[in-house]
Amino acid sequence: MATGLTSARWTHVALPTGDLDKAIAFYTALAPLVVVERFKDADGESVWLSNDQQVETPLVLVLVSFNKDKGGQLGLLHPFAHIGIEVPAREDVDALADRARELGCLHWEPRQMPDPVGYICALKDPDGNVVEISHDQRVFDTVRAKWGGAR
Repeated sequence: MATGLTSARWTHVALPTGDLDKAIAFYTALAPLVVVERFKDADGESVWLSNDQQVETPLVLVLVSFNKDKGGQLGLLHPFAHIGIEVPAREDVDALADRARELGCLHWEPRQMPDPVGYICALKDPDGNVVEISHDQRVFDTVRAKWGGAR
């Protein structure tokens, strides 16, 4: 099978989960991710999640649920280790924090942090992994400015 890959590239982060359906529901409701592919074999199931239509520089969150670990809470990213998601407006941070608070998964209340961190809050996924939501952290803009847009 031919590939369009022309150089080594960061493509995914993989995390175990004790409940794949709950994890999918979390990431598709509280993060800007959609299901790309779902797989199943004798050892368990997995899913690839990414930003919708992310063609230029695909980055995938792989969630893996091994049969032997089903029902466990398998979080690896805590208390500070986290996945970072940048949103375009400060209000987006507040809205996601409100929703997470209602769902009982808000980890850090929204707060303004010194440069370069920006305005942030954090959520906990069903396995206890921390997901930071940030505005004005400028990771996206900084990388695009440095390298002239998407490659």
